[in-house]
Amino acid sequence: MADKKMAAAAPAQDIVLPSEAAQAQRFERARTAQATAVLEDYVELIDDLLKSEGEARPTDIARRLGVSHATAIKNIARLKREGLATSKLYRGVFLTPQGQDLAHRVRTRHRIVVDLLVAVGVPQNCAELDAEGIEHHVSDVALAAFSRFLKRRI
Repeated sequence: MADKKMAAAAPAQDIVLPSEAAQAQRFERARTAQATAVLEDYVELIDDLLKSEGEARPTDIARRLGVSHATAIKNIARLKREGLATSKLYRGVFLTPQGQDLAHRVRTRHRIVVDLLVAVGVPQNCAELDAEGIEHHVSDVALAAFSRFLKRRI
């Protein structure tokens, strides 16, 4: 029993840590992706609502994202500051051309990730759920590789 405790407490000999700079870069990239994920979810949803409902009201945005109305208002204000959205009194939220472009890129990334997950055997409904997080963190290099892989399968 004591041997097991000693083995568990001893550092693994086969673990090789990346350099401090490389590790810091990885963590920074993950934090940046996390911060942009919120904006990307908002522009994608606003675009969907505008196309399907003709308007994107903060109340609808909050309800569909599962956040409070105050949180939705705060993030819409951030979209406006970033030049991705505008709003009109009693008319809801609209995307700027930059916001529309971002929504298109996010939707394309989502579709590629879903298609890749399905191609490797993940059920469609699970792939849709998993892609919702992956799409914000996948690099352009990995995304291009996913696309090439999927094209070769056709």
